[in-house]
Amino acid sequence: MESLLYTWTFWYGLFYVTFPLNFIVYGWNDIVDYEIDKHNIRKDSFWFGARASREQLDKLGRVIVMAQLLFFTPLLFFSDWKITLVFAVFILINGLYNLPRKGLRTLPPFELLAQVGYLLIVPLSIYINDTHDIPVLTYVYLLLFAWQSHLMGEVMDIEPDRASGRKTTATILGVKKAKWLIISIVIAEVLLMFIAYNEYIFGGFLALGLLWLLLDVLVLFKSNNYTVGQMKLFALGSNALAFITMAYVWFSGCLI
Repeated sequence: MESLLYTWTFWYGLFYVTFPLNFIVYGWNDIVDYEIDKHNIRKDSFWFGARASREQLDKLGRVIVMAQLLFFTPLLFFSDWKITLVFAVFILINGLYNLPRKGLRTLPPFELLAQVGYLLIVPLSIYINDTHDIPVLTYVYLLLFAWQSHLMGEVMDIEPDRASGRKTTATILGVKKAKWLIISIVIAEVLLMFIAYNEYIFGGFLALGLLWLLLDVLVLFKSNNYTVGQMKLFALGSNALAFITMAYVWFSGCLI
């Protein structure tokens, strides 16, 4: 795994996933969620994304397409042809999620099912770097993590989503039940690490996160909304922890 650090394909793939591919996911969503996002107090920040004007968003679609033509095309020359199929499925899932009307993002619980799109990063990386596949249980963990992360965003956005009439799993369940759903997902992640992988260091990090979530729902915030300052603090802490665990997973290879 460490030898990948010395290949230019790895660094180009990392760049592509970090910027151009991310550009599709969040730029496309910004275009269709304009009316919702303009009332979202956590938007227009470094941590939670831009709040663009209608004029800017009208131009964004063309910029996204140009970015893909410019940066995806080189991948075709030094990677497996299968990346084209992965990319096509990725576009399909994002298209279904972002349909202006009846998109999956407004049809709970299908917005959670659409998070499977994030897992496509794995085969994309495998084909770019010509490496072996990962265990099925690792895909299960990644899907659980995608659900957990998405639900956390829905909890933070519950008020603007309700105000705009948007339905999500969190708006239907309410803050407290949505938090308990997140907790149940994290419990499944911890058990997966401890029982299936015998991984106690990474599983321990997840268990610490679980303790925080329990403290949040039972003692600190319960069903109350977070302030923007609190959400930024949570984002700082969770991203710092993410970088630490990413480094550990990479160098330990605990999930493969």
